Amino acid sequence: MSPHVPKKDPSDLAVVTEVIRPAAVVPEEEAQSILVALSLNGVQSGGLWQAEASRWSRYDRPWAGPHDPGSAGLVGSLQIAFGTPTKYEITIYRVTITLHGSQLGWTVQSLSDEALGLGGLTLAQCPRAALTDPPKPFRG
Repeated sequence: MSPHVPKKDPSDLAVVTEVIRPAAVVPEEEAQSILVALSLNGVQSGGLWQAEASRWSRYDRPWAGPHDPGSAGLVGSLQIAFGTPTKYEITIYRVTITLHGSQLGWTVQSLSDEALGLGGLTLAQCPRAALTDPPKPFRG
């Protein structure tokens, strides 16, 4: 059975998408805490979060059932990458707030802080990925 993907609703349209530069890196210990907390607070079990391999999505209320979002509205999501920059760290590189989430008062900062707070962090406290200079152009 494939995971349920809720139907797109006009209220789910993004009004704010912010690329986190430099990307926020969640250290190993905090990453483990966040993953456990997201699992315990999953929409399939009466919570508000849907944690997927590349995205953590926050809803305004628990889903009606394990695979039925019912009237739950998407507040926003964090796009993540597991295993970067090291095997057990998580990188947060983009945060999106939906129109619905914006109307409820959510911001990139507040959504990020709620997710990271599950591991005792805020976006401001997160270490940042090292930025490197782009490669020099090839000159033949």
